[in-house]
Amino acid sequence: MLLEEGGGPPSPAHKQPPKPRLPFLWRLKMRKKLKTIPSVLGIFRPVVGRCCHQCTPKSLGWKLLQPSPSLGFRDLLSINETHTRYRGWLVRRLCGLAFVWGCRVDPGVTTDIAEQVRSSERVQKMLSSANSVFEVSDQQQQRPMLNTRGQASHFYSHVEVSISPMLLRVASWMLLKLLSFLFCNIQINLNQVAALQRATEMGAPLVFLFQQQCAFDYVLIPHILFCHNLRVPYTVCHLQPGSCWFRLVLQRLGMVCPPPRPEGDAEASRLYEAIMTSFISVLLREGQSVSLALPGAHQQRPEELVRLQEALRDGCVPDVSLVPVAIAYDLPPQHALRGQQSPWSLCWSLASLLWEGRRGSVRIHFAQAFSLKEMCESSRCHVNGGRPLQELLLPSILDKSSESLFGCTSVSSMSPTSRCPESPPSERELSIALSLHLLHATSTCTAIMSTALVSCLLLHKHREGVRLSQLCRDVLWLLEEVVFRNRDVGFGGSLPEVVCHAVSLLQPHLHLVQLPHTADPLLAPRSSRTAILALAGRCPLLTHVFIMEAVGACAVLATLCEVAACGGGGSEVEFDVVLSQDELSERALQLCHLLPAAGYFPPCQSPYAFALDAVDSLVHCGVLVLEEQPQGQRMYDYWKREKVLIWSSADDGDLSDSDCEKQETRCYKLGQPSQGPELFFFLCSLLSVQLRALSWAVEGLEFLKSPLPEPDCVAWLQSFLCDRASWGWRRYESTSADVVRAAVHTFIDLGVLERLEEQAGVRVLLGLSPLFQQPENRKKLHRFIEQFVYK
Repeated sequence: MLLEEGGGPPSPAHKQPPKPRLPFLWRLKMRKKLKTIPSVLGIFRPVVGRCCHQCTPKSLGWKLLQPSPSLGFRDLLSINETHTRYRGWLVRRLCGLAFVWGCRVDPGVTTDIAEQVRSSERVQKMLSSANSVFEVSDQQQQRPMLNTRGQASHFYSHVEVSISPMLLRVASWMLLKLLSFLFCNIQINLNQVAALQRATEMGAPLVFLFQQQCAFDYVLIPHILFCHNLRVPYTVCHLQPGSCWFRLVLQRLGMVCPPPRPEGDAEASRLYEAIMTSFISVLLREGQSVSLALPGAHQQRPEELVRLQEALRDGCVPDVSLVPVAIAYDLPPQHALRGQQSPWSLCWSLASLLWEGRRGSVRIHFAQAFSLKEMCESSRCHVNGGRPLQELLLPSILDKSSESLFGCTSVSSMSPTSRCPESPPSERELSIALSLHLLHATSTCTAIMSTALVSCLLLHKHREGVRLSQLCRDVLWLLEEVVFRNRDVGFGGSLPEVVCHAVSLLQPHLHLVQLPHTADPLLAPRSSRTAILALAGRCPLLTHVFIMEAVGACAVLATLCEVAACGGGGSEVEFDVVLSQDELSERALQLCHLLPAAGYFPPCQSPYAFALDAVDSLVHCGVLVLEEQPQGQRMYDYWKREKVLIWSSADDGDLSDSDCEKQETRCYKLGQPSQGPELFFFLCSLLSVQLRALSWAVEGLEFLKSPLPEPDCVAWLQSFLCDRASWGWRRYESTSADVVRAAVHTFIDLGVLERLEEQAGVRVLLGLSPLFQQPENRKKLHRFIEQFVYK
């Protein structure tokens, strides 16, 4: 099957192409640029990026994203004379320069931003109340003690920004040249660009929010908007330039590089927050667009969103339109220009990127803009009424009681009071809820790249190796499943081209064996930790796509394991058994509470509703089959009143009428989908990365020398997980920093680790709680997690 560029399905001549003869992949050089793939389900592509219908129904009614007629895609790097007003041989050679010179630059802020920030009521109030001194460090040298106004002047110098049209055009032309050497293409959905133009005409300033993957994220969004004659946003960049002149150049391009937030000094932190909040308020009041990086799933610092809420609450602007932006790379650049870099180190990083060659394609999606004012209304975004995770899940772990499961997890634990001391609890919870919405929105509209499909199949389905022909068939199957779930993909071309392109990019992390007398090579991932982590870094997007089915599959696995244990079969799992819907929903609900909510689960859906949908989704994909309970057939069920596991029979005459009414529930058996049991094991394996890390971390709690600062605790656990992975099957995907950090925060919310303050009150330490200092409780927690882990 060929996946072609165009508006409709493939032509009949392409339905059954001849089997291609694939060359030796290590020497394959993909000269041809990849095309865009249409939806295999109809004429139009999946429409991604719609805003939440529950929290923002009015914004959804704007209908900014119109699925038809499709305007197609545009490669930002394919600039020719047709994109300019001129023609001729000289224009064909200087088309890039002529193009950027013809782009419109909207007027920036006409007044001095630093002066407006200095005279704002918020900053003046903070300066009048502050009476302490501060100590500022600059380039590893301690400055003398400064008073409050001296510290404020240091902050003011970082917000003196303006956009120079001449410098912006020159920088855009140079960026076009640089990006053409780094990437094959950068695809933009023109329907979404048209939606941005309609959102701009509504009058509210636009705020673009994205999840940072590398330093190029900060420059791609302003560059795309500039090339489409939209207002260039002021970008808040958290990377620190190593020289003053480089920071001044960035400020003339509208990029703000604020200093790191002062830690350990409450007065300096409040002054810093007041200046940055006033800076955002000034930009929004002037009608300027802003680009911000979302806080990570476990960073617990939604200060950027708090500043937007305060600007709206203070009346600086009537409303703000939030635009989630999703950036997908085939492979993000390895030298990501992180941290503070000198000009020489910056040049060295760019040279290393150019030496590596093209790193594949980039796909950027702009989701539909929605109103921040509508989201902040109390009747729209429901964040109250949650309970701490330890109240919901600990009774199931320690006492096997499910009475406390049915509830929502409180979001207040995700934002400690020390992060936003002046904000009331309701405001902090609303900021966290808004952050969860934006993280879920960006994850939902992120395109799935070919490297993600191949990496996920090699890690979770063909760990021991696979023939290239079989890999092509599995990629086609996984592609259809992704598009069926209304998710877009970021590649195109024939199936062999797509797979060969992905394998060539993943070449350093794979083994390829060319067997004699066959043109079908054997592929397998390398067993080193670097290779496994590189492949695993592309898989979270696929986990997000199949999260509902994966939760249901792990619930079925846990139930089957307990059936085998109760039946005396040891660890051998029996598949020919009827499963109760109530038991499966309860297991799925336990797993929903155990996994981190950020980015995976819809924030507007209750965990219990998601658990019910997870069980139903397995019926839709054929893993479970609805089974009518015949007479005399034994069904596995859980008698909650007596808190014991029982085997009940459908023709048992000892049951009363009320008991029969309570046991009227749907039953399921494992089906035989088109992919066989491999689909079930594939879904279980997707969540085994996080669950295995939790299980191993419980084993390491016995050797944890607490209390420790949180970064030291994460580093120690990561070292322990690396040693633990080297003992067995080298499952190094469970040892990444993000997975370990998520496990630590799960332990904090669950009450396994507790926060302890030092006597000076400067640092917060993590220590093992008294409840889990008992080995018996740690064993119960370990058994609870292990039941969901696919081995």
